[in-house]
Amino acid sequence: MDQLALLFALLLGAVVSVPLGERWGLPAPVLMTLLGIVLAVPDFVPNIDISPELILPVLLPPLLYAAVRRTSWRQFAANKRPIFLLAVALVFVTTAAVATVAHTIVPGLPIAAAVALGALVAPPDPVAATAVAGRLGLPRRMVSILEGEGLFNDVTAIVLYHVAIAAAVSGSFSLPEAAFQLVLSAIVAVAVGLALGWVANKLMDVVGDATLQIGLTLLVPYVSYVLAEELHGSGVLAVLTTALYLSEYAVDADDVETRLTGHAFWDVVDTLVTGIAFGLIGLELHNAITTASGRWHEMLGWAAAIAGVVVLVRLLWLLPATWLARRLHTRRDPSEDIPLSWRESVVMWWSGMRGVASVALALAIPLQTADGAPFPDRHEMVFIAFGVVMATLLIQGLSLPWLVGRLGVRADTEAEEEFEKQLAVRAARAAKRRLRELAEEEGLPDELSEELLRRAHDIGVRIRPDIGKDERREGHEQRIRRVKRIRRLQSEMLSAARHDVLAARSEPGADPEIVDRVLRHLDVRSLR
Repeated sequence: MDQLALLFALLLGAVVSVPLGERWGLPAPVLMTLLGIVLAVPDFVPNIDISPELILPVLLPPLLYAAVRRTSWRQFAANKRPIFLLAVALVFVTTAAVATVAHTIVPGLPIAAAVALGALVAPPDPVAATAVAGRLGLPRRMVSILEGEGLFNDVTAIVLYHVAIAAAVSGSFSLPEAAFQLVLSAIVAVAVGLALGWVANKLMDVVGDATLQIGLTLLVPYVSYVLAEELHGSGVLAVLTTALYLSEYAVDADDVETRLTGHAFWDVVDTLVTGIAFGLIGLELHNAITTASGRWHEMLGWAAAIAGVVVLVRLLWLLPATWLARRLHTRRDPSEDIPLSWRESVVMWWSGMRGVASVALALAIPLQTADGAPFPDRHEMVFIAFGVVMATLLIQGLSLPWLVGRLGVRADTEAEEEFEKQLAVRAARAAKRRLRELAEEEGLPDELSEELLRRAHDIGVRIRPDIGKDERREGHEQRIRRVKRIRRLQSEMLSAARHDVLAARSEPGADPEIVDRVLRHLDVRSLR
């Protein structure tokens, strides 16, 4: 098996792990990690041969962009306090704790390398956490905090990591210079992200076509990352800024085709890249095992100690941090998303799985220092990092569903249904308001206005049938049954039409381009 075959095996596993995970009640990232471990065992499966410099630029931009698409700037602004406490402060605290312990227990590990190790294992993985949490029916506010924490702690940890690696490579470290680099990196990243977001938004209008717009969204996160890195900024923060800008401003409510196609496209990209990333975690375990040959007892002890520090620090930090967030929540911003009970705090604690970012950063550790010497204790750092990732991902990831069920943490379905009902009412009112404007402008006949008014009301009732009055609801249900029957019959008719047109592709003299054009028209009609 060569590298290309291995890549396709991971892609296939990424696709298959989703339905298998749903059937077995296991998170797809955990299944992909197990698949990577299985693939790493046979001798005929090659070791992954990826340059450390390519790991972060290839994997992180699409994962970050896909994650940001599921959130909004309002969520970040409303949750700035809990996100700061979890994403920024906790990363610094975890990095300091891990660096202290690692420098103490690993003989000869320089302090700069220990800080780099702390930074790379500090950030919980947003992909793993939200992939697990999203399928457990957790409250939306908790998922929002996990998403925000995951995105911003990657930014914080990666900037810290780069500063520590630079110190380890050069052999010198200056705290004022490091602080200046942190601030400068953030400023450059935000400037690049905003500028590229503005340019990409203008290009969206220029290209027009949905296919080209979606292709542009695939390029934008990579360009944002690479450009920021070239200018000595944070590539991760630049991607985050660009994605937030586009999610806020590059939205056309009437561009239905681009929105539907874009969601489908990015769901595919997210699934495949996530699968490859977690598959790499399992595959790289083979190299980590080779590194530990003859030193199992010692290196497993180090990895277990660092994993324990990571988990314990998160618990000890979360308890006072959530208490403080609740105090500030009641005094200042009641719309803030925070854990509302100790049960939710425990679930938040146990959701701190490490994953893609930690593995990518571990693999990206340079092979040599500036003077050509081997990077100090690189093999030991990689093994410890993989030990932490595997311990948190498998132990926490596999036991989190049980813990959630045991504590009885569930989504606030009543609040979600109430919000959905409010949106349904708003949609119906907006449709009626526009209908009245059109009736005045065009002088619509009374019978047509009545028919359209009923349809405007039905817009909301189709979303939430319980917003209609009893007699209207009964009439609506009758119309729904009639519409469903008509749609079923239309579906059969359109299916026959599609089969016949598709058969024309094989007929002599048939132009496949024209056949596809007609088939696309039928497909769009079927979708409507």
